[in-house]
Amino acid sequence: MAEKYQFIDINASGEGIVAAAFDNQVAYCTASGADRTARICAALRDLIERGEGGAVLDRVRAWEGAPLADALPLRVAGGLHSLHLKGTQPALAAIYTGQRGVDDAAIVAEALHRHEAELLPWLDGPPQTNEAGRSANFIAAMLWLADKGLPPRFECLEIGSSAGINLMLDRYHYDLGGVQVGPEPGAIRFAPEWQGDAPPAREIEIVSTKGCDVAPVDLADPEKALRLKAYIWPEHTVRFERIEAAIAEATKQPPDLAHMNAADFVDAEMAKPQAEGTTRVLMHSIVWQYVPADQQARVIAAMEAAGAHATPERPLAWIALEANRVLHVHEMVVRYWPGGDAGEIVTRAHPHGAWIAWGGSERTV
Repeated sequence: MAEKYQFIDINASGEGIVAAAFDNQVAYCTASGADRTARICAALRDLIERGEGGAVLDRVRAWEGAPLADALPLRVAGGLHSLHLKGTQPALAAIYTGQRGVDDAAIVAEALHRHEAELLPWLDGPPQTNEAGRSANFIAAMLWLADKGLPPRFECLEIGSSAGINLMLDRYHYDLGGVQVGPEPGAIRFAPEWQGDAPPAREIEIVSTKGCDVAPVDLADPEKALRLKAYIWPEHTVRFERIEAAIAEATKQPPDLAHMNAADFVDAEMAKPQAEGTTRVLMHSIVWQYVPADQQARVIAAMEAAGAHATPERPLAWIALEANRVLHVHEMVVRYWPGGDAGEIVTRAHPHGAWIAWGGSERTV
């Protein structure tokens, strides 16, 4: 298996890039303690390189977009994991239960050939890794913003919300380096491993949450919930517990989730009146790479235009937990208006919430 990342432009395409994307995914999964998912991706890479036929691999091999930005390996891996979760391809259990001494490539090839029609649609859209653990970073950012003097009452807007699991962050409890936030016991409790100084202990209030997605997921629909579970790496059992808790919570009161693209949503929300003494926040996690370039430009323009009109009584903030593709870490950068529009790295974090490194900490794995 690949042990090191190849430093490649995330938007690169062309000869050799598909294999490089799978190599990088193997390295990333290995570094993240996801050996079984790494084995799936390594088997796919080997099948691609040896010229294994079939509709799924033919389409992957001839990928026209940017396989790194499109998270192509995880699209295929998600489809294969769904077969395992449903029990429709029992042979995959050898990989997903961690058995050694088996022919991973042969097992994966059989699954690809037997379930082509079911697997092909998994290539049509990006993964939806709606991980509740990322919300701990959002809460840490709000503590940081409150400490900067912004009103500690937050109107939260999220793009790329998927099923809206992070829109329910006001229902969860957080232990962030000893700083307690949220209801007790909370629908889910988060206590990520904390590195560096604790965040400022401030009283904050989330007055509203609303999000959007181009393909919103209804957690009350078992088939759609299964799709979300398929994107969870099987090694990370706590994430399955979290999604079950989120499903139960969404059944009580669904999150406010609009079927819209990011740019249209931000344009519409920035045009609405903002209550005095409330901080309006745009937030997103591991989604920016999936937003088309023209929409990214519109979101940036809308935020900067709204920021230019922000006041201390009606400030605006932008919380972005996204991948730094140079350092191969996830960083939360926070901008706010007026006064902090240059942005600052507030945390570096595990992509699924296992740990958070405060401020300038150098932790990378």
